[in-house]
Amino acid sequence: MKSQLLTQSSKISYGLAGKAKRMILQCRYRLPLTLAAFFVALVARSQDGAAGIEEANSQVRSYFEPGTNLMYAIGAVLGLVGAVKVFQKWNAGDNDTGKVAAAWFGSCIFLVVVATVLQSFFGL
Repeated sequence: MKSQLLTQSSKISYGLAGKAKRMILQCRYRLPLTLAAFFVALVARSQDGAAGIEEANSQVRSYFEPGTNLMYAIGAVLGLVGAVKVFQKWNAGDNDTGKVAAAWFGSCIFLVVVATVLQSFFGL
């Protein structure tokens, strides 16, 4: 009986020792990673916020003109597609040709106006 208790207690202690050993090994990797994350956060906090905002501002301004040109190009393509659609409806003798022409023309005008208004609104 006493020997059974000793073997059971030794099994329990070995089981706990194995778990403790695994936890130590896991902690061995966690501590450097935690410290690295802490120092990265510390460096990120120490940067100047105004410099980051200024950098973002300059990047957005540099992308604005190509974006405006892209909107003009999309408007031109939509105008051509709309002209073909209206021409097909007109040749087919549909009654709603005027409504379709106004919708396509309005979408092209909207793209051009939006690009121009955004450009003047942001002062570019």
